[in-house]
Amino acid sequence: MKLQGEIISLRAIEPGDIDLLYRWENDTEAWVVSNTQTPFSYFVLEQYIASAHQDIYTAKQLRLMIDIPSADPLNLIKTETIGCIDLFDFDPNHLRAGVGILIAAKSNRKKGYASEALSILIKYCFQSLNLNQLFCNIAVDNKSSILLFQKYGFLVVGTKKQWIRSGTNFKDELLLQKIRI
Repeated sequence: MKLQGEIISLRAIEPGDIDLLYRWENDTEAWVVSNTQTPFSYFVLEQYIASAHQDIYTAKQLRLMIDIPSADPLNLIKTETIGCIDLFDFDPNHLRAGVGILIAAKSNRKKGYASEALSILIKYCFQSLNLNQLFCNIAVDNKSSILLFQKYGFLVVGTKKQWIRSGTNFKDELLLQKIRI
């Protein structure tokens, strides 16, 4: 199965992605949704990239990079990596996995890139990995992500009360699920 859409393509992590991953993983604004509390070192990320060749049945996770055609006027680089889409908590026994998406730069958001990436990933999960269901966890105030997942048939199946600490406050998190038809 080719992981290519009309605009974006999904690909495996490469060693050359280290600087992007370092920047993204250490962006404290993203830590709330990624459940991160401490910075990642280059060394740790190099080890992660070195083990990224393991298949999803071994690693129980999969990160795919989201590429778009480059806006480089010299066309020296044919694509630009703008984010990633992850499968996590992969359970081959129960045939399910969690999904997370990052479009790193705010200027690349609301352009349909995450939507196309999610569409491609859903087909890959249900057709190639033969999963029965996908799930995601989204803060109640992240309306654009909730709408994105609902667009692809994810249903809100639960609310985790006061699940995410935000400064001195707590906010609820929704659990959404998509079951293969």
